[in-house]
Amino acid sequence: MAIAKAERLMNLALCLLGTRRPLSKRELRDSIEAYVEAFGPGNGATGSDDSFNRMFERDKDDLRELGLVIETVESLDGEVGYMARRDSNRLPPITLDAEEAAALGLAAKVWQQARLAGAASGALQKLRAAGLPEDVDPYGSHGALEPRIPVHEAAFEPLMLACRDRRPVAFDYRKATAAHPEQRHVEPWALECWRGHWYLAGWDRDRGAERVFRLSRITGRVRSRGGRYTADVPDVVTVRETVASWAGEIADRSAQIRLRAGSGYPLRAKATSVRELGDGWDELEIPYGHGLDAWLVEFGPDVVVLEPAELRADVVDRLRAVAKG
Repeated sequence: MAIAKAERLMNLALCLLGTRRPLSKRELRDSIEAYVEAFGPGNGATGSDDSFNRMFERDKDDLRELGLVIETVESLDGEVGYMARRDSNRLPPITLDAEEAAALGLAAKVWQQARLAGAASGALQKLRAAGLPEDVDPYGSHGALEPRIPVHEAAFEPLMLACRDRRPVAFDYRKATAAHPEQRHVEPWALECWRGHWYLAGWDRDRGAERVFRLSRITGRVRSRGGRYTADVPDVVTVRETVASWAGEIADRSAQIRLRAGSGYPLRAKATSVRELGDGWDELEIPYGHGLDAWLVEFGPDVVVLEPAELRADVVDRLRAVAKG
């Protein structure tokens, strides 16, 4: 139904933009196939006329909300017509200064995937045709900054499209503490990259709460699901804060760990204090937030959690899950 409405709105917009004179409701009804199929020709029954008038008014309001300028013109004989003049609906010239053009070029160079790279290249070509400064080379090799955001997970592209289209999905997900994956039904909000790992933030329908999923733990194919979202989508700032919290970037406590000397430099960079213990070990105090247990597991036998006890238990559970395969 959403596709049918989009097609109907597009056809109505094309009719209004393509005409050189105002078109009456009857003429629009007879010209657009969706109206004819739903209500018949313009000389139909009164009931169908009323239904068509309601749909037409809704469609006209939707197009105006999308930015289309629709004029209402009354002829000498009192008949009302509609049209959308091209000069009233033409976008203003695109003007970009050197800094804005450089920012767009930098964003285009980020992606390494073929599809995204092609889309970014095509967008820059259109901007060049629309007035991108000729002395700015977005792809110039002389730049000192060469950004890269690698994406190796097969789930990235279908999840990116699902976030864009607001489409629920289902996938198999293996938690770090679980030996086997389980199916999750999610309303995806956004994808975020933290510490070199991609995360999906969204609404977990099975648990009735917001959740964050690490893409590397999604197994199998991401499957689309019908229906609308059941939960409100927060703004992008809130989503980033959610991912940061789940990825361990927001800490409200401290943890004490033992770290093998000469290892764990990312942990040392986060530490608020470091004390040498001797025998090849140091004691560190590090910020403790959600996701710290998963991060500590990555350092294997080089880390021993001293306190708090709940963090130690979480790390032990994750290591046991890994040992079980």
